[in-house]
Amino acid sequence: MTEDGACIAFVAGEASGDLLAAPVIQALGRHVPPYGAAGVAGDRMIAAGCRAWHHVRELSVRGYTEVLRDLPRLLWLRRRLVQRLRAGSYAALVGVDSPDFNLGLETAVRRSGLPTIHYVSPSIWAWRSERIERIRRAADRILLVFPFEQAIYDRAGIAATYVGHPLASAIPMQPDRAAARARLGVAMQHPLICLMPGSRRAEIECIAAIFFAAANHLAASLPAARFIVPVADASLRPLLQRIREQTCSPRASDRLALVEGRSHDCLEACDGVLVASGTATLEAALYKRPMVIAYRVPAVSAWIMRRIGGYLPWIGLPNILAGEALVPELLQEQATGEAAARHLLRVLEDASGQRQLAERFCAIHESLRRDTPSLATEAILSTIAQARAR
Repeated sequence: MTEDGACIAFVAGEASGDLLAAPVIQALGRHVPPYGAAGVAGDRMIAAGCRAWHHVRELSVRGYTEVLRDLPRLLWLRRRLVQRLRAGSYAALVGVDSPDFNLGLETAVRRSGLPTIHYVSPSIWAWRSERIERIRRAADRILLVFPFEQAIYDRAGIAATYVGHPLASAIPMQPDRAAARARLGVAMQHPLICLMPGSRRAEIECIAAIFFAAANHLAASLPAARFIVPVADASLRPLLQRIREQTCSPRASDRLALVEGRSHDCLEACDGVLVASGTATLEAALYKRPMVIAYRVPAVSAWIMRRIGGYLPWIGLPNILAGEALVPELLQEQATGEAAARHLLRVLEDASGQRQLAERFCAIHESLRRDTPSLATEAILSTIAQARAR
């Protein structure tokens, strides 16, 4: 694939961005004429045809103290990308989520005349509302994945297009638990708990021990239970194995399986989920699974986050989209293994509550279902055409 005007640069910074960008890259490749893709890509983007300059794991850094440790490397990488984008002949840059990295990159290359699109609005509706002006400087257009965001950008006078969330089309409205269990080799008679401690190393270091400790409590209360942990990247497996050895009781450890990827199979197969915040909470909701969200960051990062604001009382996407506390959230000191297990057991024992929860999740699912790859492709190419007409 040549690096010319028919090539669009994509920069994703973590596993969720890889998942979001891949269907759009496929749609651009099917367009007439086709557009190629190159940039910072994950495995799904690469499989969709994106030529990787760097892998997303090179940008997968979480929190404030963690970013400070990696800041020189990240700044060096961004400078290299700016140089490459300015020197090449690309149709546009699409920054996929990861706003702390991508908004600066977009601002730099937009000054040189390259059209810029930011895919997934930063969570200005939840906290850090000052980002709206930074977004205005960075992007010619924002691609929105949640419907309520359109009014925010319309009021600010920033070009934005609601494209739906691609997960809502990729995930079936009626999950097939039996089929998913057959694919994973898990018998139907065993309660299955999915543990999702994140896709980034720093995140796992903070949260995995909490989830494995919860598995100890759940194994004692549910003797037939099994536990499954989808490993987002093979490089994270040794870390998860070490934390399991340090944390899990023999009874829980013997029933706990680490599987490479396959997070959707795990969610479709399971009865309940312990999940860190982020896109995984939305995935669990789209699979209509009861969940408990638990999240913890280093104390310094938590202090900074509290200082710079919070405008919504929730961090989990199911609660934000519903506008109420549909699922429990355990944050910082509240996030313990015992508390996570207790809350999940309470949900699993309430059959009526689970039915009501599934109905609410179905409504969320319907609101997010659009032909996202086509809508995103149309918006990207329209932005390119407008820039060329100027």
